[in-house]
Amino acid sequence: MPQVDLLIIGAGPTGLFSAYYAGFRGLSVAVVDSLPELGGQITAMYPEKAILDVAGFPSVKGRDLVAGLVAQADTAKPDYFLDRTAETLAHQGDRVVVGLDDGTLIDAGAVLITAGIGKFSPRALPAGEGWVGRGLEFFVPSFAPYHGKDVVIVGGGDSAFDWAQHLEPMASSVTLVHRRDAFRAHERTVAAVRDSSVEIITKAQVTALRGTDGVEEVEIVVDGEEPVVRPAQAVVAALGFIADLGAFQTWGITTDKRHVVVDSSMRTNLERVFAAGDITEYPGKVRLIAVGFGEAATAVNNAAVAIDPSAHVFPGHSSEG
Repeated sequence: MPQVDLLIIGAGPTGLFSAYYAGFRGLSVAVVDSLPELGGQITAMYPEKAILDVAGFPSVKGRDLVAGLVAQADTAKPDYFLDRTAETLAHQGDRVVVGLDDGTLIDAGAVLITAGIGKFSPRALPAGEGWVGRGLEFFVPSFAPYHGKDVVIVGGGDSAFDWAQHLEPMASSVTLVHRRDAFRAHERTVAAVRDSSVEIITKAQVTALRGTDGVEEVEIVVDGEEPVVRPAQAVVAALGFIADLGAFQTWGITTDKRHVVVDSSMRTNLERVFAAGDITEYPGKVRLIAVGFGEAATAVNNAAVAIDPSAHVFPGHSSEG
């Protein structure tokens, strides 16, 4: 049974920074993630996306941010357990034992949950049944396949507008279709897309995809009018995700059904179990990568005291000594 001071569940940005900070505190650390690669959702879905709200980086591609975080985490020499899911949690004295889906048991002094939105699956496009992989996708991990194509993006959130903005310079055309005339995306990105060549069609739905071997055109119904047909060799359904907390809900952790409730020290209601990042909920919570980094440091510093009561919550600055 592997033994570590801190077990981190989730290898996205918050989890990777937590691993670094645990090493800075002199803690041994292991990281578990159900995905086969480090970086969480950024690696799986947005590696080419420009991230604009990380301090010190006016703009940084997702994959470059992850690469930097991995290099930083490596200083802690973490043990990674990838493509494996945490399923059980049990307290044994002053230790916490977490069981993975492959039968591995990890013995830890404390556990830090940094699992983002938990287990997730994309919301389906009703008209897209049978078209996934034949021109219909839910994510855009690489821009290259969209060069010179007519692209239709369905959705009105940040992902839809981010992808519209990035694909516009390389695609033959980009059309964004949204069922309402209001958007959930950041106002700055919406304004940039409006000022581009992207066509925005609101109060509309994609009602059919057509083609022989792959998508060739889509049918769009605008506000109950007669359908219009547009060429499209690629359709991106950016309709958000259906997420759940999976096994966490069986551990006795207090949740609001979608998030883990924590206090100002990032403690959950379970002894020696902390949480940080997008998965957490508390009054005034803001879900940003930058916020997750701060929560990671708070959680690790408080976990260090739970592991060793003689330790101090504030260890000093990393630039000291």
